Amino acid sequence: MKKVISLVLVLATLLCCFCLPVSAQGEYPVKREDLHIRDPFVLAYDGKYYMYGTCLSQGEGYGCVVSEDLENWSERIQIFSPSEGFDGYADYWAPECHYYKGSFYLFATYRSRLSEKRGTAVFKSDSPTGPFELISDGHATPKDIDCIDGTLYVDDNGQPWMIYVNEWTSTHDNCGEMAVAKLSEDLTHFVSEPKMIFRANKHIWTKGNITDGPFVYKTSKGRLVMLWSNSARSGGYAVGMAVSDNGQPDGNWIQHTQAIYKRTKTQPDGGHAMLFETFDGRLMMALHSPNGATEDTFEHVEFFEMEDMGNFLQIEEKEFLGCVWDAFRKAIYSAYFFILKTFIFK
Repeated sequence: MKKVISLVLVLATLLCCFCLPVSAQGEYPVKREDLHIRDPFVLAYDGKYYMYGTCLSQGEGYGCVVSEDLENWSERIQIFSPSEGFDGYADYWAPECHYYKGSFYLFATYRSRLSEKRGTAVFKSDSPTGPFELISDGHATPKDIDCIDGTLYVDDNGQPWMIYVNEWTSTHDNCGEMAVAKLSEDLTHFVSEPKMIFRANKHIWTKGNITDGPFVYKTSKGRLVMLWSNSARSGGYAVGMAVSDNGQPDGNWIQHTQAIYKRTKTQPDGGHAMLFETFDGRLMMALHSPNGATEDTFEHVEFFEMEDMGNFLQIEEKEFLGCVWDAFRKAIYSAYFFILKTFIFK
């Protein structure tokens, strides 16, 4: 009887191994929840998902991982390693890869040896896995202050912009700022003076003074929405949402009253979010959670399917009050947006 049981267990194990997708066995051996990452950024390209972020580099520089299903990932791939004489030496943070005019551009933060400041630089490659080469003159952001988390947005006229953070470490009152500037067509430098578009404090949902992780997205109704992160009044790291009143990155940004993602009794905190579309047409938000390692887990990527409500975005909540809740949120937010635009930003 023992031999029969042993034989059944062996056959079951073999069956499970054969039933596992090839990606889970070989090319993509790392489970999503086992991948240590902060500031995740996903590029969906040519049938694969390329994810970039802090903690993926093997040593100094930047790294990425690859997946076909968002759950099983490759081992870390080094996409940029600083050569001797490179100006950066620390704080290799938040790399983002954007496909633009036939090439791949990395927007990434590092600390400069020359200025001792953090800033976002621009790198270029013919492949999403590199190797990437620096094309900006060091930091593209202002070199005399700490700037981090630069992201790319290209408007309907083809004008590229960088939205980035004036870090709290360099402001007069230690309050972070969100800033924006137009980029040259080759993305190597600013062609307009930077403009501060909002500060971290004095918003209904915010408690802290940081302005991490901007990401902009145009909704189905043409609203330009920004996700960004700060500490929430309810506690922990969170993701907020703002809408430009004129559909441009340098407009007046109207803040949503509540964080779009925050810590609750059933989920940890998290932030530095971005959006991408899956190959089957779903809008997804990626963020890292929790914001710091605990006894039970460390920072990893979480994905949430999103709903484009026209004037704003929300995490899909099909089982939470259904259409009634959606209609209520639409009405409240539309009224809030109208009042602010009409009486405050007129």
